[in-house]
Amino acid sequence: MLFKELSLIEPLLRALETEGYERPTPIQEQAIPPVLQGRDLLGCAQTGTGKTAAFALPILQILHAERTSGTHRDGKRPIRALILTPTRELAIQIAESFTAYGRNAGVRNLVIFGGVGQTPQTDALKRGTDILIATPGRLLDLMNQGYVSLRDIGIFVLDEADRMLDMGFIHDVKKVIAKLPAKRQTLFFSATMPPEIAHLSNSILTDPVKVEVTPVSSTAEKVAQKLFFVEKRDKKNLLVHLLQDKDISSALVFSRTKHGANKIAGDLVKAGIRAEAIHGNKSQNARQAALGNFKLGRLRVLVATDIAARGIDIEELSHVINFDLPNIPETYVHRIGRTGRAGASGIALSFCDSEELPYLKDIQKLTGQIVPIERDHPFAADLTAPGIPEPRGAKKQPAQVVKTPAPQRSGTIPLPDRKPDTHRQEQRNRPARDVVPMKEGDARASNNGNNRRPERRDDRRAERPARDSRNNNDRRENNGRGEQRPQQRNDQRPPRSGEERSNNRPQQPASKPSAAEVASVMRNRFASILEVASIEKQDRPQKPKPDYREREDRKSGNSRPPFNGDKKKKRW
Repeated sequence: MLFKELSLIEPLLRALETEGYERPTPIQEQAIPPVLQGRDLLGCAQTGTGKTAAFALPILQILHAERTSGTHRDGKRPIRALILTPTRELAIQIAESFTAYGRNAGVRNLVIFGGVGQTPQTDALKRGTDILIATPGRLLDLMNQGYVSLRDIGIFVLDEADRMLDMGFIHDVKKVIAKLPAKRQTLFFSATMPPEIAHLSNSILTDPVKVEVTPVSSTAEKVAQKLFFVEKRDKKNLLVHLLQDKDISSALVFSRTKHGANKIAGDLVKAGIRAEAIHGNKSQNARQAALGNFKLGRLRVLVATDIAARGIDIEELSHVINFDLPNIPETYVHRIGRTGRAGASGIALSFCDSEELPYLKDIQKLTGQIVPIERDHPFAADLTAPGIPEPRGAKKQPAQVVKTPAPQRSGTIPLPDRKPDTHRQEQRNRPARDVVPMKEGDARASNNGNNRRPERRDDRRAERPARDSRNNNDRRENNGRGEQRPQQRNDQRPPRSGEERSNNRPQQPASKPSAAEVASVMRNRFASILEVASIEKQDRPQKPKPDYREREDRKSGNSRPPFNGDKKKKRW
């Protein structure tokens, strides 16, 4: 397929022809048509596949149509498209792509980022721009100062979303999204697609078209990978040994820390190899100068951290060297994708010490392939590579347990097999025996005799109604004669010697007092407290009131002697 078949306008086709592009990449072929139709897009493709042109070309065409239709003929250029990127280098690279593709479209673009003075950026914002490429920090700063307004945004692009979250910009991104109009077109691009990124995309996209050129765990097909087992103290010597090969024309060395990047660059310079380091602690001018020298061939080696290298786009990069294996397996995929871009071939070399073996295991589990090991070098370490990882999504089969009989010594008599206990089962299945309640006379006779059996619960239940009815009859007779005899409960006092309890009923719990009773008790207690306090106050001697007239006389200079309270004791 050619770019002409994607319904692109003539100014864009002429710019692509000038840049030497004839055929679109797979992600450009799948992403440009739905973006031109105004659909939201979720793009997942590895680095070097042309994601920038996939959203830059349709945005330029949409904004060119707005300019030619006379939508903004009042001379003002409101910001119509916002591209949010994590790093300064990536923002500059995207701005260069917009300038190259839109040279004939008459659409302005502006890039703003931190690390430099804001005066040139604010002056350009006052002149107006159609497309704004920005990093989150500087964008929020200028928004708070009133230089940037997002009320006219029609297209929002979040590029390299996975790195945006890794760098801790998630809160800044949410603040920017909160200021955007609700009615907009959102394009979401990411080199990797972990679950957190998928959740974020679901929250800001509306019925998106998903474009996934390669899976998240895939590595560049034309990148040859090699792994070197080496001790941590010998990594520097191994790097100098490998760079003695003249076939390594340009190498991008990755370090896990900023301090490590500076140390690696210093060691290479001492060995006579032209090298510089770029990372977040360096100024923007120093980073741009080092990157420019590396692209022009003045530097042979560029040492970078993962954050600083996210915006590096070098077409003829021959080698990528992982001085430190990344602790995030997706980062390895992105690192080696710096070489072998746009269909070119490349080589990725990785150093691994004993502490980085777990990282290597995670990388091979994610990619689903074993990295070839190169042991023919003078600093080889005696390490064992992790085993072949299982393919992603495969279900693990449970291990089969084989039972083996315990060994028996010769001359021992084996125990017989245990027989089932049928007697206990018969007792469970036997029906319950019916209990016949005894009469009251029989119960007394049996209790008075020598053969005394314990009283059964069923007998007490049968005897209780008769005893209750007898007590009720006595109470009615007493009420008829007008006598009031108090009913004493046997359970209110302990039984005396030789006396048995006549009533075995449990004591009834006391009823819970009502809210009115509780309030009355508390009111009485509070009244008593107030009464005691008033009595104490009456008995307390009152303090004498100060005579303010004496103070006034003393200030006016009268001869009235001051009272004793004004005399101050001198401390010698």
